[in-house]
Amino acid sequence: MYVELTDETGQVSAEIVAQTEKLLAFAADFIKLSESKEMAVTFVDNARSHEINLEFRGTDRPTDVISLEYKPDEILFDEDDEIPAELLEELDPFIGELYISTEKAAEQAADYGHSVAREYGWLTVHGFLHINGYDHYVPEEEKEMFTLTEEILTAYGLTR
Repeated sequence: MYVELTDETGQVSAEIVAQTEKLLAFAADFIKLSESKEMAVTFVDNARSHEINLEFRGTDRPTDVISLEYKPDEILFDEDDEIPAELLEELDPFIGELYISTEKAAEQAADYGHSVAREYGWLTVHGFLHINGYDHYVPEEEKEMFTLTEEILTAYGLTR
């Protein structure tokens, strides 16, 4: 999987950038995502997170990670069209983008008593799962998503 990484803050360490790229490749393999997929990750400050959250979610506050899932079938076809999975796979490999607040990551690492690297890892995997169809709006979905997040982080070696 190809990942485009951008640091708008200029403050993210080379180690965190490398971890993010490796962890996303690991997570993609873990959920058996096609190697042809692409995504973007942008590290932002709270002010930018607030702007994006308001624009795309209608929520007037900064947040830790914003996941914008890209669904070509919703953009390119009518609701009633039957689209073969192979065609969707070929149409556009771009699955979405994440915006991770560096300020929230630091705050939450301190709040939860674990490393900043662990917090970036958790936010990365959590956001990645969102753009791959996982959610946590009902208890069953939350259990599945949070369990999978921990399984990926543990298998990768990024534990508390």
